[in-house]
Amino acid sequence: MKIIVSIKQVPDTSGKVAVNPDGTLNRASMQTITNPDDMNALEAALKIKDATDCKVIVVTMGPPPAAGMLREALAMGADEAVLVSAREFGGSDTYATSQVIAAAISTIGIEEDDIVLCGRQAIDGDTAQVGPQIAEKLGLPQITYAADIAVEGKNVTVKRMLEDGYMTIKTQTPCLVTCIKELNEPRYMSVGGVFEAYSKPLSTFNYETLKDHPLIDATTIGLKGSPTNIFKSFTPPQKGAGMMLEGADKATCEKLAGILAAKHII
Repeated sequence: MKIIVSIKQVPDTSGKVAVNPDGTLNRASMQTITNPDDMNALEAALKIKDATDCKVIVVTMGPPPAAGMLREALAMGADEAVLVSAREFGGSDTYATSQVIAAAISTIGIEEDDIVLCGRQAIDGDTAQVGPQIAEKLGLPQITYAADIAVEGKNVTVKRMLEDGYMTIKTQTPCLVTCIKELNEPRYMSVGGVFEAYSKPLSTFNYETLKDHPLIDATTIGLKGSPTNIFKSFTPPQKGAGMMLEGADKATCEKLAGILAAKHII
């Protein structure tokens, strides 16, 4: 049994966000982190590994620096890592991204006992589309919004969160599950894990590696092969400092009312 975890390097939205003229994110100029929901997916895989001694493989699609994020996943306890990186894949929307990642996962190999885990959504797009699209393209049953996962043999039981409750769904491997933050608390890297991370295999799948896969077509990958067109994307202006009024007397209240009236708020 093995668990393949799809993770993504995303911009740290607490810092500066830059946009290219074509509407894509200028990732080279921004600080990056591992997508939070993907960390929960990785922790779920590692917990299953602790209980069953299965293999955990992390996969990401991104530029070469994303290898550093994969090393962190290896330091947390993953066994292998795969970086999917090529200029031909750059600028892919969710449809094109899922094409490439599904091809990479298929190349790694999906056997009857295997599970694919993804985060619910990435904080740079918030679409929650890539995980389900990967499942569709690999022909796997899928369960989304997992807040609890139990694996017993080939049976996978998931507590799926809804807006006003939850449902319990059981499926069989191979399958794909998307994870939410309520699922667990991701562990930290250990000192020993950091040292071991550089002795674990990290492979790179480029365009040459995947070009013969049925899912890889030059017309359906990358920016040119993405059916989603961004009309306009921009960095919002920073808000100025607010105004503080102190006191609860009549004069202060009248001043506040005058400011709000001048701004046509009241």
